[in-house]
Amino acid sequence: MTPRRILIVGGGSSGWMAAAYLDAVLNRDGKRVADIALIESPDVPRIGVGEATIPSINHILSAIGINEIEFLKRTDGTYKQAIKYINWLDGEGESYYHAFGRFRHSPVDSTSMNWLMSDRSVPFSETISAQPVICESCLAPQMFGQWTLGTRLPYAFHLNALKFADYLCEIATSRGVQHHLDHVTDIEMTGEGDIAAVKTKSGAHIEADLFIDCTGFAALLIEKKLGVDWIDCSQWLLCDRAVTVQVPYEHNYPGYVRPNTLATAVSAGWIWEIPLQNRRAWGYVHASDYISENDAEKELREFIGPIADPFPVRSVPFKVGYRAKSWVRNCVAIGLSAGFIEPLESTGLYLSDLAAVMLSEHFPLSDEMEPLAYRFNRIIANRFHEILDFINMHYCLTRRNDTEFWREVQRPERINDRLKAKLDFWRIKPPSPADFEDQFFPGQPNTPLPSGGLQGDHRTPVDTSGVFSLSSYEAILYGMDFLKAECDQWFGPNRPASQVAAGIQEKLRVAPHSLPPHDLWLKRVVGMPEYPVSKQ
Repeated sequence: MTPRRILIVGGGSSGWMAAAYLDAVLNRDGKRVADIALIESPDVPRIGVGEATIPSINHILSAIGINEIEFLKRTDGTYKQAIKYINWLDGEGESYYHAFGRFRHSPVDSTSMNWLMSDRSVPFSETISAQPVICESCLAPQMFGQWTLGTRLPYAFHLNALKFADYLCEIATSRGVQHHLDHVTDIEMTGEGDIAAVKTKSGAHIEADLFIDCTGFAALLIEKKLGVDWIDCSQWLLCDRAVTVQVPYEHNYPGYVRPNTLATAVSAGWIWEIPLQNRRAWGYVHASDYISENDAEKELREFIGPIADPFPVRSVPFKVGYRAKSWVRNCVAIGLSAGFIEPLESTGLYLSDLAAVMLSEHFPLSDEMEPLAYRFNRIIANRFHEILDFINMHYCLTRRNDTEFWREVQRPERINDRLKAKLDFWRIKPPSPADFEDQFFPGQPNTPLPSGGLQGDHRTPVDTSGVFSLSSYEAILYGMDFLKAECDQWFGPNRPASQVAAGIQEKLRVAPHSLPPHDLWLKRVVGMPEYPVSKQ
């Protein structure tokens, strides 16, 4: 068969992830299904603020054939076993973990109900996983030798997104993906309404059968040329900007590398801390309606302390929403051009990962694209709204009333209808595995998705737990004291102490002797430099 021509417009992590993954999956075992090219402008500045991923990234790395150790070396990467949330409930120093793993000790897992019937003296996350305590001890999820601790600890990564894109570019081009460094000046259309070719500043004319728009929020193809609507979701997620700063370890090294992300709630949003092998990165994700950029920078610097004083901040505006359709005609939007949900649960790279995987599964071998786009768009819409619900939940369960921002996010109109139906149902019956078979609960409106004037599947989205499972929901719900009043009513105020399963206790007993400190593992295995420990 004649290979189909794919042109990816725009580089960065999304563009090169799509290029490398599609090439690895479509052009394998001696077959060449697609001729892939990527064009990116040398004039568009790249933004690198440090990224965090979720465990699904391991699939795409494996499919491309990327060795994990080499990946960590090339991206300044570190391990991420969890997110620790600080000050989200009352703003008084409380914290909880969203860890990736769950210990199961029997076919019928009664851990959650046992915890609800207890006095909550042990945080919920510590009753289902050893990883919160392992993270507090700054231990790696790997051993120096052969793994001997039973079930492996799940993990994701922190990484330098710019270096990740460069690494993917190197891999993809070495396998035959064409790379054009040029600026797109015009987009040619066919009489039927498809994209025919792009014209460039250098005079090139590049034709393709399928175009992938990875031009970020500029959305040169999907919006500027095809006119596909952007659906705004800022009603439910108010943050629209981040100010970021990076402190290299040469200037200040604390003596450890956390194996988790920190997310600390502050006056008008939250601050991330992401550790790499050579620096720590902070970012204040905030709502510009509730704090000025200057005040956000001031609050961020006060939060970090004097170690950040010599280093400039970078402002990163963003918008929360999604494209009415990600695949229209012969154009597929991937990355920011398709949609974005704020960075709270590290799903930015995941949505690009998902789109590349789904496109490979729905790849058009002929000009008949509409049925494939129909299913692709449904899957992407379901997953986007699943993530939207989950992130929305972090905010609406807060009890903080110390600032206008935190009072606002609790208002009923800031809770989307799908999430409200879930929470109302779970106040009658705690969440359980059956709830994630097909999430459609009493009171959930059957409201079609906005069509943007386009044909397709506009049914209300269904949460299939494709990315956030029961354990993830429970970690946030119970970390935010959900069902406390109901449990007092159901089980009485005087309840037994919370219990930790024997399997978790055993793993925690041997972990300090078996798992090395995260920074030590990075130094010995991937070559992280030695840094003098700073006094501050």
